[in-house]
This record gives sequence, C-alpha cells and structure tokens, in this order.
Amino acid sequence: QVQLVESGGGLVQPGGSLRLSCATSGRIFSSYTMGWYRQAPGKQRELVAAIARGGATNYADSVKGRFTISRDNAKNTVYLQMNSLKPDDTASYYCNTAPSTRNYWGQGTQVTVSS
Repeated sequence: QVQLVESGGGLVQPGGSLRLSCATSGRIFSSYTMGWYRQAPGKQRELVAAIARGGATNYADSVKGRFTISRDNAKNTVYLQMNSLKPDDTASYYCNTAPSTRNYWGQGTQVTVSS
C-alpha cells in the first residue's frame, strides 16, 4: 500500500518559519513530480509548490518568495520550507504527486499561524 506521511506542522507566530517533511516510497518519489498542497477551512485544496524529478520548481503566487520546496533523493523525502508565515497560510498541508493521485492523499499536517 502506498503511503505518503507528512510531518512538521505546528503553531507558529506570524513571521515565523516551519519545515514540513513528506516521506514517500521510492517508487513514487522516483517516478513523479511531487507537490505540496494545502486546504484551509471552507476552501478548496490548492497546490502551493511542486518539484519535478529533475529539480525544477513551481510555486503558487501566494507563497512565491516565502516557501521553498526541495527533495532528498537518498531519503525519498520532499520538504517544504516555509518562511515569513502569515495567518492566511493556516491550513492542513498535504503532499502528493502533481497532478495529484486520488489514492495517495495522507492525513496531512496542520499549520496554524497565529499570535
């Protein structure tokens, strides 16, 4: 069974930083572009960052310049470094392939930005 396990969320003050991690199976990691998604209460899930197998990255305009996606090929892990966090970044964050694969959604990790 395929698993993607997100971790690293928490409560942080505005302007703070967090680093999210997503551990995947080698088969997924080596075969697909990987993405970080988020879903805030009452809103649709959105893709915030993606990284291709070769390392090319893309970001949503709302996080560009503040978030950095990276991947560690040896650990089959995708990271999301989030700096200058804002209350609007509060959401559950998920990793998945990009475009997403329905059966790969995990539990996500909650990020709350509040003073």
